[in-house]
Amino acid sequence: MSKRWHNWARTESSTPVTEIFPRSADQIIAAVERARDTGHTVKPIGASHSFTAIGATDGIRLGLNRMRGLVSADPAAGRVTLWAGTHLWELPAILGPLGLALANMGDIDKQTITGATQTGTHGTGLALGGISTGVVGATLVTGTGELLTVSEDENSELLPAVALGLGALGVLVTVTIQCVPRYLLRAVEAPETLDAVLDDYVARNRAVDHFEFYWFPHTTGARTKTNTRIPIDPALGPAGSGARPLGAVSRYVDEEVVNNTMLGAVVGFERWVPAATPSVNRAIQSVSSERDYVDESHLVYVTNRRVHFREMEYSLPLEAVPSALRELRALIERRKFRVSFPIEVRAAAADELMLSTAHGRESGYVAVHRYWKDREDNYFREAEAVLAAHDGRPHWGKMHTLSARDFSERYPKFGEFLAIRDRLDPDRLFTNPYLDRVLGE
Repeated sequence: MSKRWHNWARTESSTPVTEIFPRSADQIIAAVERARDTGHTVKPIGASHSFTAIGATDGIRLGLNRMRGLVSADPAAGRVTLWAGTHLWELPAILGPLGLALANMGDIDKQTITGATQTGTHGTGLALGGISTGVVGATLVTGTGELLTVSEDENSELLPAVALGLGALGVLVTVTIQCVPRYLLRAVEAPETLDAVLDDYVARNRAVDHFEFYWFPHTTGARTKTNTRIPIDPALGPAGSGARPLGAVSRYVDEEVVNNTMLGAVVGFERWVPAATPSVNRAIQSVSSERDYVDESHLVYVTNRRVHFREMEYSLPLEAVPSALRELRALIERRKFRVSFPIEVRAAAADELMLSTAHGRESGYVAVHRYWKDREDNYFREAEAVLAAHDGRPHWGKMHTLSARDFSERYPKFGEFLAIRDRLDPDRLFTNPYLDRVLGE
């Protein structure tokens, strides 16, 4: 029996019958054939950073940590092909020497490139899609054991499904990503009132490259983050293009002392004394200060998070975000929920990927969090009802309760995706209970 698996948030676990660590496409094909012969399912696993059981299996688990790094690059076209197990945190060392960077990132880089793209990981920026929208090609092993190439030139009709496929269509071997030239970000962080932010939320997103904000429940204030893209002159390098990075001490204090050590102590205390949560949140909000710095894009996007939490995130039509936030605020106060973690709000461009949460519409993202040891008090369930009522679509890698029937109403091309699934995995070798729920059996 293999070692029991659990995800980062400790919300899901499973025990595979065996684990295999392939080094090549041929070894993945052999694993798929073994699954067919033995009647097991087979699931690849990346960094286990999804909050759902999307990677859980009691069949054959494929660990892809031996298939990492650069396969090939076309710097002139801005494209790189990566092995499926490559982590996002490894990309700066791969892309930087090529003069490239990801077009956008979220604030966590622990995921693998396939885990991030297959679940729809995104950052913020109304002119930019999620990481999956940068997928211009892939190779995958299908449920019939075929090594299939999907690109703009081969099997192109499959690309809008394979780029964000929930791991339901096959085991990805490589992914080709469209990148952009390296760039800096000017980051401006500032405290503001929540009502002021909500009043012109849509306009703010249209006016800047990247906008997001955090709101600590039980307070009247928000912390806004506005990032502006600055091209890097190849002849001058980052320093000559105006980099003003945070000092090592400042970064350490902010990311380690405040975001991890102090946050861990605070939420641990609030778990035992929930009545103190509103006053603690107000105290934190009252000392929020401004920051203004310029650095390489990945160093601005990413924050090191070591305090474990649970998360639920919904994509809404962009214009619905302010009213949804006001309803969440009213819900928290009316039901007297004690919420120690902030609500995070971001945005993304519309795209045409079949199962993208931003399919066909500019989208705002509302993420609610709980400390992983907090007791269950229906906060997520009632917050989900508010967000779902605004035509919400849940993030595929974060907690939610919706099923295939719900998604058939929320995704215009849901039926087309299921038809592709029938074609590539007719015997459901890549399924698990989570996929049965969200896609049907």
